[in-house]
Amino acid sequence: MHEPSGPLVLFAAAVTLTPGPNVVLVTASAANFGFRRTIPQMLGITLAFGLMIMAAGLGLAAVVHAEPRLHIALKYTGAAYLLYLAWRIARADAARGTAARSRPIGFMAASLFTWLNPKAWMSTLGALAAFTTADGDLLSESAVIAFVLALACLISVALWAGFGATIGRFLADRRARLAFNGAMAMLLVLSLVPVLFS
Repeated sequence: MHEPSGPLVLFAAAVTLTPGPNVVLVTASAANFGFRRTIPQMLGITLAFGLMIMAAGLGLAAVVHAEPRLHIALKYTGAAYLLYLAWRIARADAARGTAARSRPIGFMAASLFTWLNPKAWMSTLGALAAFTTADGDLLSESAVIAFVLALACLISVALWAGFGATIGRFLADRRARLAFNGAMAMLLVLSLVPVLFS
């Protein structure tokens, strides 16, 4: 692995702290359900991201690059799932007792979300390309990259969920909450534009 590891930490901070689909998802969830109920979602995102990096480092990336149709299928399946989640966020109701707000997106759905998240794949492939060496130990290098990026991801989603929970306190009014949810859903949809049209 390239030394020092400072550039990897900076890369991890840049790709995880900047707004993207995962950040929008946890911010909206914490605003609607609170920080504590969003923890399974944060853990699902973080663990799936770490596993994605390990899988890509150990050969999945080569399969995706070798078969362009797989890449296209992943891109559009991911986009469809993100649109579904945007629809769920937009329809979250302000009334606390409604079925639409009864539970946030959980661990498994958040894990799937991460595996279908185009930004997560771009970050994964970029990190592996930049921070592995041709003659290095691929397993250990991938493990270090996965650990650093997953830790940065956990910190990021926790910060953004905290931000969402704080905002949620000001969204007691149903119209304000619906406007916020609509804005979060739109941000999630807009996050797809660079991926789908690149």
